[in-house]
Amino acid sequence: MNPMARWPLSALVVVAGSLVLGGLTSWAQGFLPDALSSFANSPSGWTVLTASMIVAVRPTVAAGAVLGVVSFVSLVLGYTVASELRGLAYDPLFWSLVGVVAGPFVGAAAAAVVGGHAVRAALGAGALAGALVADAIYGLTVVGDTTSPVYWLLCLALGVVLLGVVVVRLRSRVALTTLAGTAVAATGVLGAGYAVLNGLA
Repeated sequence: MNPMARWPLSALVVVAGSLVLGGLTSWAQGFLPDALSSFANSPSGWTVLTASMIVAVRPTVAAGAVLGVVSFVSLVLGYTVASELRGLAYDPLFWSLVGVVAGPFVGAAAAAVVGGHAVRAALGAGALAGALVADAIYGLTVVGDTTSPVYWLLCLALGVVLLGVVVVRLRSRVALTTLAGTAVAATGVLGAGYAVLNGLA
């Protein structure tokens, strides 16, 4: 199907799915074990959900950037509605603004990973893996005394697995070099960014 013809359906799927996942994330906070409780309060948790929704509809990179914002903000709104239904006050403004800024990058990266261009896939996978690894390092070090290490270790493992899967898939030396460089750069930059973000949240 022509990408433009798929756009309305893709947007509908992303909005509906993200609202549901955001709502479920709020409800899950009531019964998730302590080992996984950091999921809903970490940038990596929202990144994984947003990327998953984009991968599900497999848009172009440009459309993925737009849908990344749509998904991230819809996740926050779904979380807000579910929290209000649970009798919990929640202001969606901060994380919605984060979604507007981060959503295009997450969406474009996720779309690139499932696209057919090797170097773009390397850039996307490196960025997403860097986001996971950076948050894992932050969690294990900065907030390691107050949170369980289990979720952060899962984040770290997921980032490594993503890199491994893409390494197996890619054949070009240029793409593999791009993957490694992007992952290292993203980990460094996002590690500093997460420190600021978590300080403001």
